[in-house]
Amino acid sequence: MSSAKIFREIVKTCVRKLGLLQKADTACCGITVAQCHTLVEIGRTEGLSLNELSESLTLDKSTMSRTVDNLVKTGLVERKIDNADRRYAKITLTAKGVEMVESINSSIEDYFERILRFIPQEKRETVVEALPYLLTAVRDTELEFAGQQACCGTNHEEGGRNDE
Repeated sequence: MSSAKIFREIVKTCVRKLGLLQKADTACCGITVAQCHTLVEIGRTEGLSLNELSESLTLDKSTMSRTVDNLVKTGLVERKIDNADRRYAKITLTAKGVEMVESINSSIEDYFERILRFIPQEKRETVVEALPYLLTAVRDTELEFAGQQACCGTNHEEGGRNDE
């Protein structure tokens, strides 16, 4: 993979993970931010199951299912039943969905380029080098927070329960 392509993937991940997509008002082309994230993720991996998609976007399955249902209704994605296992459906982009993802990705890249203009030329390489570390820190913090939420009855400082 070329360094330019790696950079673009890092940028797209940064945009999603850091919530920059919500600020790039033209990026979502008339759909919700959740639908936008979902489309980009499906396009990035060229099809996923509902479970894989909900894990990737860290959303519960019912929320993910509603989001996908709405995208199916608008003709942006389709569910393809696996012939070997009829319980498994792969969610893929339609031609209209591919066009939408290309438009979203273009808007994301334009938005990030506008951000980079405010970073001095001599500092840009340093910023780009730091992005993977920032993403790792964001991911680890999200995982830690999710773990704390899963144990909502636990006092994490003392290791005991709040009701004791």
